[in-house]
Amino acid sequence: MKHNPSKYLADMLDRCQYLIGLTSGKSIENYKRDRLFRSAIERELQNIGEALRQLQSRSPDIAKKISEYERIIRFRHALVHGYDVVRADYVWDVIEIKLPILQKELADLLDQKSLLDGQP
Repeated sequence: MKHNPSKYLADMLDRCQYLIGLTSGKSIENYKRDRLFRSAIERELQNIGEALRQLQSRSPDIAKKISEYERIIRFRHALVHGYDVVRADYVWDVIEIKLPILQKELADLLDQKSLLDGQP
């Protein structure tokens, strides 16, 4: 099924907002100790990376407007395929530092209606 780029952007933004809310007031220690919490975080991050991978394959010009889009996709691959080497401190840095940046970039892109018009 082929989606409009705004669908991928909106899905990623929704997941960013969910993760920011989910992790508010939590710490890396919560992430390390609570398997359910850790699983939820990692699953949402995987989905963000997959949506971005799909966007990149269908609308590369839009995907390139997201800083570190290639790193985000590689991080998704690491979460899925390299689960045994993913470091808790790296995941937590993504949550605290990178996710708010991505959230802003996605919101800004969704506000640029002209960018998304006419895209497949």
